[in-house]
Amino acid sequence: MNPYQLQGRTAIVTGGSSGIGLACVELLLQAGARVAFCGRDPGRLEAAQHHLRERFPEAQLLARVCDVLNADAVDAFASASLKALGPASVLINNAGQGRVSTFADTSGAAWSEELNLKFFSVINPVHAFKPQLDGQPEAAIVCVNSLLASQPEPHMVATSAARAGVLNLVRSMATEFAADGIRVNGILIGLVESGQWRRRFEAREERHLDWTQWTAQLAQRKQIPLGRLGLPIEAAQAILFLASPLSAYTTGSHIDVSGGLCRHA
Repeated sequence: MNPYQLQGRTAIVTGGSSGIGLACVELLLQAGARVAFCGRDPGRLEAAQHHLRERFPEAQLLARVCDVLNADAVDAFASASLKALGPASVLINNAGQGRVSTFADTSGAAWSEELNLKFFSVINPVHAFKPQLDGQPEAAIVCVNSLLASQPEPHMVATSAARAGVLNLVRSMATEFAADGIRVNGILIGLVESGQWRRRFEAREERHLDWTQWTAQLAQRKQIPLGRLGLPIEAAQAILFLASPLSAYTTGSHIDVSGGLCRHA
């Protein structure tokens, strides 16, 4: 028996063509859900869809190019998924990456860009899909957030501030949407393997180090107690718990998925 209890339900994943998002799509399909996912890069989206259809040939799956900052595009994605797969009962918001900058070197335009990305990558999908979620039993929204929301870093000042705002937004939506039968939660990730970290690895100065050695040193410098970066699947498993009826009495909360990097209770 699949523990997630998501068989036959429709789930939406933004930023689903790689990393944590793609891991979520795979777990949802394993759980028997119908899944619609989107991404901005057509090539990456096509590659992800090809991989998924090879692995899950019988799956009910929709992949669509969509920029979540474009409200009209998100509305069109919502309409397409409704037509193809039926009304959504799960929405997983997973989009955006970190900006490395201090207060002194973050321009006004960079502040606007970062705040717009972090907020509207959640706001636009919620606006588009909430009418579908309203009619579904055990509906859930899960937002992928960062430990920066509660443990800011001075070299990522704009991202830390924006992530803190999203943490507050999750709590506010959870309170407001409870009357509609929709739970809203999030996860706080630490350092998780991603394309962004792969690019930093490729640009490393220590050319003698392989990926395992380089990430182990990174984990040591960052003082991660578990001594390594997290895996996308590890974040995805926490997301699916929050998206599923297994967490039926949980809303307005965040699960820490940081390998012990969090320094406060």
